[in-house]
Amino acid sequence: MEKMMSTISCWMESPRHTLVSTAWGRAEEVPILIIEGFLLFNYKPLDPVWNRSYFLTIPYEECKRRRSTRVYKPPDPPGYFDGHVWPMYLKHRQEMEDITWEIVYLDGTKSEEELFSQVYEDLRQELAKQKLSCKASLEGSSE
Repeated sequence: MEKMMSTISCWMESPRHTLVSTAWGRAEEVPILIIEGFLLFNYKPLDPVWNRSYFLTIPYEECKRRRSTRVYKPPDPPGYFDGHVWPMYLKHRQEMEDITWEIVYLDGTKSEEELFSQVYEDLRQELAKQKLSCKASLEGSSE
């Protein structure tokens, strides 16, 4: 976790010069860092980092069906899904609902394309709001 926090801090200080090299074309482009893993929402040092948070929800039957089609080595022991996987999902989902900042809940039964489009549109709107806010701040400070 310490190494991850160090990497994130470096990126936040200079996103154009860390991690993946990207061809930056315009000054108004905004770098975006995606941190994946819902258990990270409970890691307090990351609290100031989140601008947008997403949590995929899925019904019991669909989750169980998907889990049963995956191949694990070693395989899940009998009763593992009902005794551990699903209760842990419910526990962590409740923890997400108890968090004070806004989390966008996504329907995990939708296609990857639908989920991508929903997140893309949400981020596009969020960036537009931030751009307007920055513009208003700059105009206010120049008066």
